[in-house]
Amino acid sequence: MWVVSYFCIFRGTKSTGKSVYVTSTFPLVMMMILIVRGVTLKGAAKGLAFYLKPNFPKLLEINVWIDAGTQVFFSYMIGIGTAIALGSYNDFHFNSFKWSLFLCGFNASASFFSGFAIFSILGYMSTLTGIDVADIAESGPGLAFIVYPRAVSLMPLPNLWAILFFTMLLMLGLASHYVGVDGLAAMIADLYPKQFKTSSTGRPILVGCICLLCFLVGLPMMTDGGIYVFQIFDIYGASGLCLLWVAFFQTSVVAWIHGRDNYYKKLSLMYSKEINVFRYPWYIFGYLWQFITPIVCMLVFVIKLTQMGRTVYDKTYLYPAWADAFGVCLASSSMIAIPTVFILEYLRSNGGSFIAAYNREVSFLENIQDPEFYSKLSTAASNKWKDVITERISAETKAIISGLEKEETTEEKNISSKDDFLIES
Repeated sequence: MWVVSYFCIFRGTKSTGKSVYVTSTFPLVMMMILIVRGVTLKGAAKGLAFYLKPNFPKLLEINVWIDAGTQVFFSYMIGIGTAIALGSYNDFHFNSFKWSLFLCGFNASASFFSGFAIFSILGYMSTLTGIDVADIAESGPGLAFIVYPRAVSLMPLPNLWAILFFTMLLMLGLASHYVGVDGLAAMIADLYPKQFKTSSTGRPILVGCICLLCFLVGLPMMTDGGIYVFQIFDIYGASGLCLLWVAFFQTSVVAWIHGRDNYYKKLSLMYSKEINVFRYPWYIFGYLWQFITPIVCMLVFVIKLTQMGRTVYDKTYLYPAWADAFGVCLASSSMIAIPTVFILEYLRSNGGSFIAAYNREVSFLENIQDPEFYSKLSTAASNKWKDVITERISAETKAIISGLEKEETTEEKNISSKDDFLIES
C-alpha cells in the first residue's frame, strides 16, 4: 500500500493528478453498483428505515458529535493542513471560496448516498439472521472489515462482491494515504525549498522517508493484537479531540489575531475578478470563523474531556492504565505543539518588545494603571504578529500581493465593521 502511495505522489502534482482519476472515480462507480444491488435484496427496506429514521435522543450524547466532527474533518481534510498545502498549488486567483462550497456539497451528497449501499445490505443480513439492524451495525473498523464482509458473504456470488468491495476500500485507502502524505511533503518543502523544491532528488527522498516512517508506525497494527493498538491511535491520535483543538486555533488566529477584516482584504485581492467577498453571502463566513466555529469546537472539546473514561474495546476488554497514559501522550504531542510554536515564534520575532513597554522609572502598580502601558503592549503584539506573518510568506507571494495592492484604486474602502460590510453590499 505504501509503495503504491509513493509512486503515486513522489513526482508531485504530475503523478498525483493522474492517479486521482482512478482512486476517486472507481469508488463512486462501485458505490452506485452496490446501491443498485443492495436495494434489490430482501429486507433492504428494513436497513434503510434504520438509516433514515432519526434518533433524536442520540443527539444528547457527546460521542455522537465527536464522531460526526471526526468524520467531517477527515472527509474535508480540515485541521490536518492537507487542504491548505495542496491549495498552494493553485493559481493565486483561483476561486477556492466558490469551489470549496461545491466540494462540500458533493462530498456530503456522496457520504449520504453511501449509507444506502451499507444499510441496504445490513438490512438483508438482518432478515436472514433474525438479528436487529441496531445490533448488527457497529461503528469503527468493525463495520468495514467484519460486519459488511460477513453480509456480503451471504449474497449471491459472494466472491465477486467481496473483490469489488475490497478493491473499493483499497482505492479509498490509497486516496487517503497519498493526499495526507502529499500535503505533509508540501508543507515541509515550503519550509525548506532549497532542499526539497529546487532539487530534483529532494522531493522523492522526502516522500520516501515519510512513507517509510508511516509504514513502520503501522507495523504493530498488523500483529494479532493490532486492533487494540489501532484503537488507541484512533481514539487519541486521530480523534476529534485533536482536530477540534487545531480547528479552534486555526479559526481563532485567522479571525482574531490576524483579523477578520485583514483576511477579507487578502481574499478580495485574490477573488475580486470573480466575486465580491464583502457581499452576501460571502461575508457571513467571516463571522462564522470569528464566533461560531471557535465556540462550538471548544465547547464540544471541553464536554468530551469531562466525560472521558477508560478505553474499552468491543464492550469487553478494558485497556490498562498505561495504555490510556500512552494515548494521552500521543494526543498531547500534536496539541501542545500549537501553543508552544506560537509562543516561540512570538518571542523570537523582531517586530517589537514587550519589555520596552514597561516604564522602569515608576512602580509596577503605576505601570498597570497607566493606559499608555497597555497601548504599548498592544502595539508590540501587533508588530510582532506582522513580523511573524511576513517571515512565513514566500517571496513570490509577496511580489504578487505587492503588485495587486498597487493596482487598487483609491476608492477601495477599509472594511472594519458589520455596517461597512452592509454598506459595501
